[in-house]
Amino acid sequence: MILEMKVPSPGESITEVEIATWLVADGDYVEKDQAIAEVDSDKATLELPAEASGIITLKAEEGDAVAVGEVVCLIDTSAEKPDGDSPAKEDQKEETSSKEETPKKEESKPTVETKTYATGTASPAAKKILAEKNMEASNVKGTGKDGRVTKDDAVKATPSMGTPTGGNRGTSRSKMSMLRRKVAERLVEAKNTTAMLTTFNEVDMSPIFALREEYKETFKNKHGVSLGFMSFFTLAVVRALKMYPAVNSMIDGQEMISYDFCDISIAVSGPKGLMVPVIRNAENLSFRGVESEVKRLAIRARDGQITVDEMTGGTFTISNGGVFGSMLSTPIINPPQSGILGMHNIVERPVAIDGHVEIRPIMYVALSYDHRIIDGKESVGFLVAVKEALENPTELLMDNDVKRALEL
Repeated sequence: MILEMKVPSPGESITEVEIATWLVADGDYVEKDQAIAEVDSDKATLELPAEASGIITLKAEEGDAVAVGEVVCLIDTSAEKPDGDSPAKEDQKEETSSKEETPKKEESKPTVETKTYATGTASPAAKKILAEKNMEASNVKGTGKDGRVTKDDAVKATPSMGTPTGGNRGTSRSKMSMLRRKVAERLVEAKNTTAMLTTFNEVDMSPIFALREEYKETFKNKHGVSLGFMSFFTLAVVRALKMYPAVNSMIDGQEMISYDFCDISIAVSGPKGLMVPVIRNAENLSFRGVESEVKRLAIRARDGQITVDEMTGGTFTISNGGVFGSMLSTPIINPPQSGILGMHNIVERPVAIDGHVEIRPIMYVALSYDHRIIDGKESVGFLVAVKEALENPTELLMDNDVKRALEL
């Protein structure tokens, strides 16, 4: 029996996918539920499992865009699983051994170009011109007798922007994945359709460092997840969004939609590029809840198992460029959202504390926002509210009860 495998729908509104990688070859025997291909949609990369066991025949090539419901391969379910090496592999081995036994033909020696003493040398007039151009005579092709560089050659010579020295100067060209192309489109769309501005501030991370130092081991032993920075930032953002609801809004035509819930998108780097899974109803989560959800989503993104639904929606985004060493950046809004908070690396810097200079762990933070619905006063107030919560987490995020907040 020949089974036709069709492209399943990865999610609502997705009409086509792209074959990113075939994980099997044409003619291979596949087992039921074995991953046979990776397919890209404009939102995620998903694995395509075999619907039955049998010999597979591929009907699409890598890079092909195929519509949802289109046949991409055939599986002969009546074929038996082969034992040992297949005949094709045996033929390949015989061909390889016969090639090894064939004596090598004597290679012809390359023709050696004959050069004279004059090749690459320059006349006095040419030397002067080349010196003014900061060029070497050996880098100019001479047209004079025996390859001598003439004055005319020197006048016509053009200095190169970096003379090749025999190193590798190859280039390669590869097609961007559908996901990467969609990310590019959305970034350009955000730049072209929003009145995006960015405001900056700095955060003294000393209080968070002290809390993590005191409770991180107990927290991990009890909950099985680390007490990271993301929970502090997420809960600080939730608090600020409640204070400044315009930042938790987006434009739809001539209307502004405001949300009474906080679905926080977190930008994470996956094997196929940037992924933005969503922490749903973050306003209802504790420190443990946020850290557990961040870990779950990060693992799924890393393993390529993230679904479209897990990346759909979101009312505000947090991006942590600090994990890659970024000191400062202007993050681009994730449309149709109206704001994104950029975290950066933490560096010990001298700061003035009560008239004295002290060394503190400082993080620069950046808020990019859509000025069409968020005014400067609200954007600055929002970022200051985030800063206040991070610099005083015990009072503003934990209600002065650290152990209760951390569920210890």
